[in-house]
Amino acid sequence: MPIVREIRERAEFGAQQVRSFASQSLSYIREKVSAFNEYIVGKNQNNDQNWSTTTSERNLSAGFISNEDDVTTSGVNLEDSDKRVIFINQQQPQKYCNNHISTAKYSVLSFIPSFLFEQFRRYSNCFFLFIALLQQIPDVSPTGRYTTLVPLIFILSVSALKEIIEDFKRHRADDEINHREIEKLQNGQWVNVKWRNLAVGDIVKVLNNQFFPADLILLSSSEPQGISFIETSNLDGETNLKIRQGLADTSKIVEAKDLAQLQGTIESEPPNRHLYEYNGNFKEINRQVQPLGPDQMLLRGAMLRNTVWVFGIVVYTGHDTKLMRNSTSAPLKRSTVDKLTNTQILMLFFILVVLCVTSAIFNQIWTLNYFMDHWYLGIIDGTKNFAYNLLTFIILYNNLIPISLQVTLELVRFLQAIFINMDIEMYHEESNTPAMARTSNLNEELGMVKYVFTDKTGTLTRNVMEFKKCSIAGQIYSLQDEVEETGEMMSSTSFTVTDGPAQSRLKRNILGHKSDSSVSREFMTLMAICHTVIPENATSTSSYDIADNVGTSSSINVINDDIIYHAASPDERALVYGAKKFGFVFHTRTPTYVEMDALDNTERYEILNVLEFTSSRKRMSIIARNSRGEIKLYCKGADTVIFERLAPHGQQYKDITLKHLEEFATEGLRTLCFAYVDIPDDIYDQWKDTYHKASTALQNRERKVEDAASLIETNLILLGATAIEDKLQDEVPETIAALLDANIKLWVLTGDKQETAINIGYSCRLLQQGMDLIIMNEDSLDSTRTSITRHTSDFLSAASSSCSSSSGEHYKKDNTALIIDGKTLKYALSCELRREFYELCVNCKCVICCRVSPIQKADCIMLVRECSKSKNMWSRNDTVTLAIGDGANDVAMIQRAHVGVGISGVEGLQAACASDYSIAQFRYLRKLLLVHGAWNYSRMCKLILYSFYKNICLYVIELWFAIYSGWSGQILFERWTIGLYNVFFTALPPFAIGIFDKVYSAETLFRNPKIYETFQSARLFNVKVFWIWIGNALIHSVILYWMPMFSYFGDVIWKEGRDGGYLVLGNMVYTYVVVTVCLKAGLITNSWTWLTHCAIWGSILLWFFFMLIYSNIWPIVRVGAVFSGIHNMIFTTPVFWLGLILIPVATLLLDVMIKVIQNRHKTSNAFIPRSSQPRQETKASLTETARLLVRTNVRRVFGTGSTSRSHSTEKRELELKHGFAFSQEENGTLSQSEVIRCYDTNRPKPEGN
Repeated sequence: MPIVREIRERAEFGAQQVRSFASQSLSYIREKVSAFNEYIVGKNQNNDQNWSTTTSERNLSAGFISNEDDVTTSGVNLEDSDKRVIFINQQQPQKYCNNHISTAKYSVLSFIPSFLFEQFRRYSNCFFLFIALLQQIPDVSPTGRYTTLVPLIFILSVSALKEIIEDFKRHRADDEINHREIEKLQNGQWVNVKWRNLAVGDIVKVLNNQFFPADLILLSSSEPQGISFIETSNLDGETNLKIRQGLADTSKIVEAKDLAQLQGTIESEPPNRHLYEYNGNFKEINRQVQPLGPDQMLLRGAMLRNTVWVFGIVVYTGHDTKLMRNSTSAPLKRSTVDKLTNTQILMLFFILVVLCVTSAIFNQIWTLNYFMDHWYLGIIDGTKNFAYNLLTFIILYNNLIPISLQVTLELVRFLQAIFINMDIEMYHEESNTPAMARTSNLNEELGMVKYVFTDKTGTLTRNVMEFKKCSIAGQIYSLQDEVEETGEMMSSTSFTVTDGPAQSRLKRNILGHKSDSSVSREFMTLMAICHTVIPENATSTSSYDIADNVGTSSSINVINDDIIYHAASPDERALVYGAKKFGFVFHTRTPTYVEMDALDNTERYEILNVLEFTSSRKRMSIIARNSRGEIKLYCKGADTVIFERLAPHGQQYKDITLKHLEEFATEGLRTLCFAYVDIPDDIYDQWKDTYHKASTALQNRERKVEDAASLIETNLILLGATAIEDKLQDEVPETIAALLDANIKLWVLTGDKQETAINIGYSCRLLQQGMDLIIMNEDSLDSTRTSITRHTSDFLSAASSSCSSSSGEHYKKDNTALIIDGKTLKYALSCELRREFYELCVNCKCVICCRVSPIQKADCIMLVRECSKSKNMWSRNDTVTLAIGDGANDVAMIQRAHVGVGISGVEGLQAACASDYSIAQFRYLRKLLLVHGAWNYSRMCKLILYSFYKNICLYVIELWFAIYSGWSGQILFERWTIGLYNVFFTALPPFAIGIFDKVYSAETLFRNPKIYETFQSARLFNVKVFWIWIGNALIHSVILYWMPMFSYFGDVIWKEGRDGGYLVLGNMVYTYVVVTVCLKAGLITNSWTWLTHCAIWGSILLWFFFMLIYSNIWPIVRVGAVFSGIHNMIFTTPVFWLGLILIPVATLLLDVMIKVIQNRHKTSNAFIPRSSQPRQETKASLTETARLLVRTNVRRVFGTGSTSRSHSTEKRELELKHGFAFSQEENGTLSQSEVIRCYDTNRPKPEGN
């Protein structure tokens, strides 16, 4: 009963709280509505007066604007204390982050703690530091006080020097960016300042083709109404330009003197990483507050295009910018081999402790049993010395873990990096850019890559759209026709209006008034005027800084060329350029009409309406009136949407055009269909009223506008189709094919549109003939879960059915690709679906992620890293990921991946600065992985295993000798020979292996990618292999000690009957060990050079030479007294020379037999499968234009069963089959129609001085 009463009381209290909250909410809403009404009344009564001059007055008279409602578009709730208030043309009262950026690992202050942390993450360094400290205890160390400390300091010094050199290169690359110059307004004048000196509140002037130095608020520009065009491919990978527009009040400021008089403040949200969201207020003195949003934001990393200049005020600087907020701090990366070695060192340490404890216990036992009998040794009761004996054995056995390994690794990696830097085949002559290993610690990681995550724009493609050919009335015309007929080669950029077009087939057809000449003229007219391109006279824009960038999104300004074309869409710019080549030159645009020269005749078209392109419409139309008063609708778009709108009499060329579309798609070209229709005046007048009503509708405006547009876009007459090439980087298809043959999974992560990404997928042969495409475009978590579950179950059913057909699962995996957009990816990467989504991705041959943000790119890499870890204790290795990109939006994934590769491309150097390795083009990745990666992985594995092997061979012998020395800790070898073992006598073979060994030749590895699987699967170095080598070293140490021991068993090894003592035995064993380990190095070496011979045979000779010198320097040099005369004793006994031949041979006999068997097995199985041999293809098949295969099997992820195919699925399949792709900004600041109606190219632009 008390419980029931308590529940009832709590319920009543909760109901009371709800009623109170509801009452307060209703009162609050009434107050807001009342305040809003009062504001409207006041506004009407005082229309010419400013309704408020202060923030408090505005909040009072318009209560709907208040602090508690001040929520940013980023979801940040802004309080007064959180707002960033920026004063215009005044000193800032608050200090903000400076504009200096750094992608380096270290600074002057952080170097020592960060470096020491990185070094002492290695257990070996911690262990050696512990040993060095133990050696400082008096009477404990049998090997001296500094034999460990000095090498440790040397190792750390070498590592520090290498890190300083590599990080200095990063600082130098950062300085190149920080020292760029920009014009800043200072005392009413423009002065050049460095980027790093910019501060929040500075007003800057950015010129065309310049990067924005910080996050800016756009004030005004050279274009009408403060419009500017920006290229964001460096941020999101999209090739089309974005439109930004300044506020109406500031867009009229076009001179520095007016800008200097601007007074007010900007209220801005705190810095965040949301690239496409921003919220702020612009408060000019004595003017109404104006809201600021993403349409006024110019982000650092973007570039100004097609705009002479812009004025902007800095709101975020340096690491506060949205670009840098999407980056992560430079990580301290370690290779998989390094981490595995670190773990095994820890295991060896435990074994060492066990050996030390065991030896100390046996010492106690021996002492208790013999200290009375062997009184002459001065042994007392040893029970009190157990701790001292334990420390002595720890120091004695510490060399089981090779201290020289770290310095050897550092030096070898450094030299390997130099080889990468000096590879002439990875040098790009055009840009004078060599490959650069910016971090040598990951050299071996290049040989274990299983996943490659690549950006698209600028990495796979060149950012160059080029018109190639067109189909008109069933005939194919290309620019190549002009070259063939005139005999002159024309570059893709050198076109001239004044020279006129060549006498091509198309021109002869039109001028000759052949049967299809009218169709050809209408086609070229559509191509020349149906677009949103802005032409400009080149002679009037001398202030343009076009540089050498002739990309798709940039304007073209070439010597002797009279026109610059500004286009937000790279496809449209390519089409206008193509029309120009054929003699239809678009040259004038005003708010009401356009003009073009059609084969030397000027024609004017009045633009009545622009029906804009959207992803759902997949078409764009204009309605124009020609000089004869005829109204025509020109439409371009996807073949599916054009064909379904054709009139019965307009399908004359449909079949032949479809055939040509498939031919174009086979060559990997982007296609558009062209059609037109004549519209009677009365029909147009009726439709115009309908369209106006739709465009002013208050509800469902977008849908009504689309429906109205569809009413007029009917009964079209097909004209033909165009083909545009999105040019790939050199040898991209061949590189991707090689990576796939090497069993490397490839993910394309791009911010571009889905159609464009799929088109490029076919172009670069990532998507192939007969491949199923799983396209996921979901809008909720539940639908994403349903899609993933359904397709995962499809793979499971295929796997179960493969029991009867062994090739079933393999076929399905190799013939499925996943294409997913950014919104669906957000749900797929959630905690609930993370593992299931990974399982689906694993079952696909490749994955293409579209419309993804920089953080999503990094999350995709973390998904693979977290979900693919091996649970096999014998081969526990991380799945190695590699990320490659060229833009600032790729920095996050480059830093998150095991290996980051940056391309020094046209999008800047930020990706290269943040990378571990930088190359000039994507094609060099093939050699970097398949050749350098395979070599370095094989070399480092052998080097590490050999280093442990040679140390155990020698130092475990101290354990065997302890049996005969009463477990006293007595060393068998002379002290300095122990210290010099790793420094001199066995130091060169590891270097020879680590630098010069080649498991296969470069040509063999390059042409046979399947060999890479051997290294990728970590067969050369894993837990099992490591302990096999340790076991092998233990066996060798037994042979190398006990065979000389048995030969010396009678203490007499000279015919005179002389006795030499334990040092004679020790130096005989030492000699056999040096010879054996050097021969072992030769046994595991695959490629012998003269330097390898010098290293192996020279090391053996060096020991004999040292023994000869060292045994004769005392008493001249008072060191090594116990070694005096050893060479006479050793070299004069036949037992030593006989053992020098028999013992190393006997030790390595089993190894030689295993090596012979392995080589015979490798030869008999033809280690290079015939199927992996490169196919002999024709030259045409190796070009970028022979990439797309005709038949495509596309599957859309729906909730319904797989047997039902919707109409939209079939349309998408046809579009992909016919190569449709088109880039155009949607839902921008201004509509496409508004943009073109802002321009009048007959008027000059302001200079902005």
